[in-house]
Amino acid sequence: MATPSSKKTLMTLYSSNDCVFAHRVRFVLEEKAMEYQIIDVDLGNRPEDLAELNPYNQVPTLVDRDLAIHESVLIMEYLDERFPHPPLIPVDPISRAKVRLGLLRFDRDWFAPLFQPGYGAEQVKTAKEQIRSTLAGLNSIFSQQRYLFGDDLSVLDCAIAPLLWRMPVLDISLPAAARATQNYMDRIFGMESFKRSLTPAEKAMR
Repeated sequence: MATPSSKKTLMTLYSSNDCVFAHRVRFVLEEKAMEYQIIDVDLGNRPEDLAELNPYNQVPTLVDRDLAIHESVLIMEYLDERFPHPPLIPVDPISRAKVRLGLLRFDRDWFAPLFQPGYGAEQVKTAKEQIRSTLAGLNSIFSQQRYLFGDDLSVLDCAIAPLLWRMPVLDISLPAAARATQNYMDRIFGMESFKRSLTPAEKAMR
């Protein structure tokens, strides 16, 4: 793996205009109020240095001084440890494990079938049905707390928010009775950090 130039003073995020995984990282960076620069990657014509920094030649890839890190969950965890305010991951081991299990479920059951190659129509349909039923089932939770892991924003919310934003283009709708879940979504979408994380292509999704 290539070593990034130490001359770069700002973090650099290799992103793309509508990548759901890069959107997660942009949301966290904005929530942390970090200064960073974006290299907008055309996935049909990727820059040569991306493959040198990331052996999988994928976005998102974050460069911070002498470190290049890829995979959205790893990047989000790194950012929370490196810049702990505001905290997005709990401190105690049990809560941290619960958050990581939630992230694993999001990625395996929902994000992979919807946003990664190699999945059939039935798997995509099942993922969409699971998302709809799970969000409807969370209505009672959101009637009592503001976010997925209590009353403070966590990395779980940052991870799922880009998918929630894409629900109209994915043809996923909430049942009318899930008002508290809709309020949760609106609460996140109304955050200034989330608004700043949106690219022009993502803004056009709603």
